[in-house]
Order: sequence, then structure tokens, then C-alpha cells
Amino acid sequence: MRWTDARKVLLGAGAVLALCAPMASAAPAAPPTGSAPAGSAGSTTLTVEEQRLAKEGPQEILRRSGFDALVPEFARSLEGAGSYGEAARITGRSGAGLWERAVDRVQGRGPAGGDLSRDDDRPLYWARLGMTKALREWSPSFELSEARRAELIARLERTSRGQDSIHLPAGRQVKRIVVTGFDPFQLDADIRRSNPSGAAALALDGTTIRTDSGPARIETAVFPVRWGDFADGTVERTLLPHFRSGARQVDMFTTISQGRVGRFDVERFNGAWRGGYPDNVNVSRTETVPVPEGIPTLEPQPQWTATSLPYREIVDADTGDFPVNDNTAVTEIPAGGTGPVDRPDGPTEGSTARAGGGGNYLSNEIAYRATLLRDALGLTVPGGHLHTPVLQFGAGNTDPATGQITDPEFIRNRLAITEQVRSVIRTGAGTLSRG
Repeated sequence: MRWTDARKVLLGAGAVLALCAPMASAAPAAPPTGSAPAGSAGSTTLTVEEQRLAKEGPQEILRRSGFDALVPEFARSLEGAGSYGEAARITGRSGAGLWERAVDRVQGRGPAGGDLSRDDDRPLYWARLGMTKALREWSPSFELSEARRAELIARLERTSRGQDSIHLPAGRQVKRIVVTGFDPFQLDADIRRSNPSGAAALALDGTTIRTDSGPARIETAVFPVRWGDFADGTVERTLLPHFRSGARQVDMFTTISQGRVGRFDVERFNGAWRGGYPDNVNVSRTETVPVPEGIPTLEPQPQWTATSLPYREIVDADTGDFPVNDNTAVTEIPAGGTGPVDRPDGPTEGSTARAGGGGNYLSNEIAYRATLLRDALGLTVPGGHLHTPVLQFGAGNTDPATGQITDPEFIRNRLAITEQVRSVIRTGAGTLSRG
């Protein structure tokens, strides 16, 4: 996104113990004193994202995928919770189950649940929002502070995004690859939108591909399109356990988002600047990318990071129907300058970032955060950002007013993008040394 052969186990929180919030523990502590009275009503203030659930498009997506049944099932499970610990276990189990069901559906396992094409990422997004809404409105029979309710919501977010169930194999016989995608975004302009990076993440999760360097295992996660979550460290919490040295350290990583019409871009440079475009909760942030406390980083914070993906090999390979571009453009304030300047060939020495090749929205930011973490840890593996083509509806269905949530060309485009993502990753992994 820019500015303008085993599957995962249900619960895998151990991978992120070092950086998770308190609710990541297996047996949550008792609620603190001063909690709201037992049986107090939940919040009636829904997030902007949750409010969009009332529209027909999301409801049709849920019905036609069979995911509409998941929210009431979750709500009924919550009603049986007699303590915070029990609620936390239900929430974690339900979130992980949602992620697994979405992965299974896209990868062709189990019932389709309806006539919506299996490759669709949107049922996961809208079902998750239905579940966070249920958590927000839930009136438990026990004391539950708003802080603890927020912890439950965060647990659901994390588990339903695959963020704490990345399980890379040990040993030298298989390469280890982490891939990330994003939620749909710009939904006020078109509520029907899908994100091909999220669809690719679901299609690739837990799969093993054959490369010129041998077999490679891919594990994936998706991230929200929200400035606040990034500032709170969601990217670093997810990636750090797999970037640290050890038997399961990643061999390659690729953050992915939707980018430009008709082409893929390997983004060469990432900038330390947030451009302020509104996110999925209509919040704007214009500032230097904030690095959370306690996260390994570089001092002083660099204005730029660079890809270590084998971009020449990726660009030159025949990976699919869409052209793949080596994007070196940035926007900077030159050293000693006062205004932004576009540079086609990367940043100049001492400049201040205003946009990386991927812009200055959350796609640039996830690339910056991932590669900054790579550099701070001294990790020397291929890693960087890939922008996919924009996922487009068919010619007669471009106007949201049609109300048609899908069409044959839309499906073909998404499938083609996903397969080319797989091919790009195979190409990149093929450059890794054997053994």
C-alpha cells in the first residue's frame, strides 16, 4: 500500500514472549483493583472500522464466505467465561481459530462456506472486526476493567493475524522465510476493497516451496493499517523472535503491500517519515517514525534504510504477467536544504527523509521498521519490501455504487498477483546459499 507440511498450531504465543503485552501469558493474572463493577456494560463507542460493519458490503462478504457464523459463536463463548483468565483463553483460541480458518479457506481445505471465491482475504478482516466489536460490547459477569478489555482485544488482534503463530523449522535442510501482508484499506472510498498482499499472505502461510537453493518454508502474518499499532511496536513484536540468532532464525523476509497500477516494485530505499495520510480509523500522523522503547535500534536513528533483497535477480526473472520494477526513487530534504526534492536514484548523503520508494504511508513504514530491526541486530539476510499491483475490479464494476462485491476479473487479478508473489519469493530464496 502506498500513500496517493504442517499448518500452524492454534496457539503459539511462546514465540513472542519477550515483547508481548501481559495477556500473552498462558495464565493471566487476576484483574487489578479498581476495576469496573461486575456485570458492567461494555463500551457502546465502536471504532471507525467496526462502524463500517453495518454496511451491506461487509455483511455480504461474511454471508457468502460462511464467516458470518463466527461472530455469534464467539459471543456465545464469551458469555460462558467466568473469569478474566477464561476470557483470555477463549479470545486467544478464537482468534487463532479465525486465522487458521482463513488460511484453510484460501488454501482449499475444508468447506468454502459459500460462493465467494476462496482466494478472498476480506472474510478474515470483517470477521475480526465483528469479534472485536463483540468484545467491546460484552458485559461479563465478573469485574473487568477497560484496560483488561483492551488486553483481550489486543490478544484477539494478534492471534487472528497469525502474528504469534509463526513457526519456522530448525535445521539446515530447509530455508526459513517470513512474509507479511496488510488489511484492506481506503474503505470509505470503496467498502468492497480487498488487499492482494493480505490474500498472498493467507495463500502462502505454512507452505513449502521448491527453489534453486532447496526447499523453503514460508510463514506469514498480516498487519493493520493503523498508525497507532505501528507506533506501539506491533511489527517489531512479531518479527524480533525470528530475527534473533538461533536455530530458527529467518533466512529471508519480505514485507508486502498493495502499490501501483499494473506493476510490482521492489522498493530499494525506505524513509523514516510518516506522511500523514489517514489510516483505517481516519487518524493522521505526520512525524519521524517512532521506535518503541526496548526495541533494538540504531543510534542515532537513521533517516534511510535499504533493501537487501536480490532485486536484480528478481527484476530479471520471469515471475509472471506483471512487470517488476527496481524502484530507487525517494523524496528528501537535502543536507542544508529547506524543502523536499524528488530523487530518482536514491537519497543523498546527510539528507532528511520525506518519502521512500514506497511513499510515506504504512507500507514504507513497515519496510523501514523491518530493515531497521535487521540492521540493529546485525542480521545479514535478504529482506525488504515488495509492492504488488493495485487489485482492480472488472470494467463494468469499478463504481462502488454497483454494490457488486466481486467479479471474474477481480478474482483473476487477485489470483495472478498471488501467484506472482509466490514466484518472486521463490526467485529471491533461490539466491540463498545451500546448506
